[in-house]
Amino acid sequence: MTYFLIFLAVMVAAAAALYVVGLNKSAADAPIYEDALAAPVANLPPVLLPGTPMPADVDRLRFSLGLRGYRMDQVDEVLDRLRDELAGKNLRIAELEALVAGTHDADAMDTATIKGMAPETTSGPESHER
Repeated sequence: MTYFLIFLAVMVAAAAALYVVGLNKSAADAPIYEDALAAPVANLPPVLLPGTPMPADVDRLRFSLGLRGYRMDQVDEVLDRLRDELAGKNLRIAELEALVAGTHDADAMDTATIKGMAPETTSGPESHER
């Protein structure tokens, strides 16, 4: 019988505690179920690349760890490939810019020839034949 009275006293104390906690809860603290299907708010800072990413930026890129995150070997493989492709594209852009700069120099030379300022050549009739 004493165990029953102790159990009953614990249950009454628990009910009283829940009632007091429930009184302190305001309407603003009540959960809003209208946005239950909305996208969750991110609580971690985003992982961002600079406006013009360079291959070294990909090497410095780090992701947050999660309970069920991505496989690191797959992410590393993709990032390595992305870094290599960016480096290749930067090299190709540099080659094309050098080619365009060389073309502009050749155009300037042709313009000088048209205006009568012949480039330095050997004198003689052989230099004018093509």
